[in-house]
Formats: sequence, structure tokens, C-alpha cells
Amino acid sequence: MRAHNPSHSNTSIIPIKAFMDNYIWLINNSGKVAIVDPGDAKPVIDYLKSNALYPKAILITHKHSDHIGGVETIKAAYPEVIIYGPKTSSFDFEYIALSEGDTLSIPDIGIKFDVLETPGHTDDHIVYYNEESLFCGDTLFACGCGRLFEGTAEQMYESLQKLKKLDLKTKVYCAHEYTLENIRFAMSLDKNNPLLTRRFNEDKLKSNTLPSTIATELATNPFLLAENSEKFKEIRLKKDAF
Repeated sequence: MRAHNPSHSNTSIIPIKAFMDNYIWLINNSGKVAIVDPGDAKPVIDYLKSNALYPKAILITHKHSDHIGGVETIKAAYPEVIIYGPKTSSFDFEYIALSEGDTLSIPDIGIKFDVLETPGHTDDHIVYYNEESLFCGDTLFACGCGRLFEGTAEQMYESLQKLKKLDLKTKVYCAHEYTLENIRFAMSLDKNNPLLTRRFNEDKLKSNTLPSTIATELATNPFLLAENSEKFKEIRLKKDAF
């Protein structure tokens, strides 16, 4: 799976499956790697060793254990790795704190991301984005969004409004494979939407439905299509009970 990057044509984005349905994303450029949300160290380290890759950075979107559980083991195996995460988190390991408006640049890998704060799923959630890629953790899913464990519906609605403004071609790398179930739910709300039917028929043939794009989400994701926070809350409650 390749991420098009005109200035760094060697960049590829690799999904590592973990647990039941998590994705840990590796951003690889000529053997140097950034790891996004490593909830489990073993599949990551196995892949790194098998492919002679060397991690330079770990990017964390939020504090849940299925996103940070492997951080300390990876850091122990590769002491030079630099960890980045949300300013409002309080981790047991050292990391560079990021908040909205910050820019993260990793010259070794040839990547640069801007940071947005996206509370809703958790209070500390951030996302990393540039013109080509969005690493959104559990804020945005393919045809869905994260549950509201700490934040309010109003917060999550506003967080999604930020993501709606990104370039339509931006590839969406979320952290779970929930797509088919999410599309089934969306179809229950909008039974005659041919875009949803087509998306379901295409995605059911794939073992990995990601990345999506902002354009695809704007056309089919009921949470992005909600016209206000009250409607969003209504849809979220229906999804929780689906």
C-alpha cells in the first residue's frame, strides 16, 4: 500500500493488524519508520525485524491501551525512538507533547504533519494530517466515528467539522476495521442511497477497507452528514444501540 508523496516517492504506509480489529500504521521511507498508535509491540517489532526497518518516531493519538500498550516495549527495543502524543495526556513514559496548531516534522522520514485537537472519543484525542494523509485514531472511522467515552456529542461534532474541511483527496487512516458494520448502520438510516450500496459491495470484497478518503466520507458517513450537533447526538445514540 503506497501513499503518494510527490517529494518523497519512497514513502509507503503499511497496516499492521493487532488484536481483533486494530490497525497500527507504519509510515516507511527507505527503511526509516514512524509508528502510529502501537497498542501491541509484538506484531510491530516482528514486522520491523523481518523487513529490516528502523523506527524513528511513535505518534500517539490518545491514551487508550489499544493505542499505547506497545509503546514502552518498542522504546526499550529501539531506545532512540522519539515519542509524540497529546499535551493533555499523562503517560508513564517520556514524550513530546503536541497540541492544536503544532507542526510535527520528522526529516529522517521526510514527513511533516499538522496537529488538530479532536476531543469526543477521549478528552485528549489529537490527529495528525497533511495534504495527503490523515491519521485520526478513533475520532473518524470509515463510515463512522468513535464512541463518546469522555467527551460530549457537541465536542465530537465540532471535532468532525474540523476534519470535514480537509482536502477531499486526503487519505483517511483510522485505527479500526469497523467499516462493513458502519456501512450496515448507515444503510439502516438511508435505505435508498446508491453510494452506500456501492461502497458496501466494494468493501465486502476487501480484507482491509482502509484507507478511505475525505471525499468518500463526506458522501457516505452519517456522522459527517449530520447537519447539527443535536442530529449528530441522535445518530450516535442509534449507532450505540445498533
